Amino acid sequence: MAPAPTESATPVPPAPAAKLGLRERKKLQTRQAIRHTAYRLFDEQGYDATPVDQIAEEAEVSPSTVFRYFPTKEDIVLNDEYDPMIEETLRARPTSESPVIALRETLSESLARVFDADAAETWQRIRLIREVPALRARMSEQSAETTRMLARALAERADRPVDDLEVRIVTGAMLGALTEAMFSWIDDGGSKTLTDLEKLVARALNVLERGLTL
Repeated sequence: MAPAPTESATPVPPAPAAKLGLRERKKLQTRQAIRHTAYRLFDEQGYDATPVDQIAEEAEVSPSTVFRYFPTKEDIVLNDEYDPMIEETLRARPTSESPVIALRETLSESLARVFDADAAETWQRIRLIREVPALRARMSEQSAETTRMLARALAERADRPVDDLEVRIVTGAMLGALTEAMFSWIDDGGSKTLTDLEKLVARALNVLERGLTL
């Protein structure tokens, strides 16, 4: 991703704090404080009506600190640090599984951990991306690193070059299917449960598995 190559717009669980050093834990705590404050204000006032200065004041940091962790306001919603965790989980799946099945199981495990951490915030994050055009535009700009991460893992599983055209097509199709599943979850309006989201993700990926037939 352009501003922070190790960050992702994909919801995934936080790394265990015990594995981080003191300095890294403090940085993570600051990032989380900014993000939690922003989500609360977005919920109370709306995304567009919430300026970064207010987020900084209520998170008890300076505006420059907010921008040090999140280069743009959109990044507060979109950025996380956890692409490597998804990649590790995907690489650990049995090589006998098809790419779609391996990704489906990887996402199922990751989503479960996300919901265990904060189900309401996960739902709010996806809702904001769905409803705010600026967030969708920024997400499109930032998708390159997530695409490369998945392509690396899938290319290794298939013993192909990472820039192989078919690897790139499969990776792009999977990310598109995942995005549409999450948006459908928000569009349904009623349910906010992990089970319903997992069903939609599985249904979206099954479309790819069966060969894009209708």
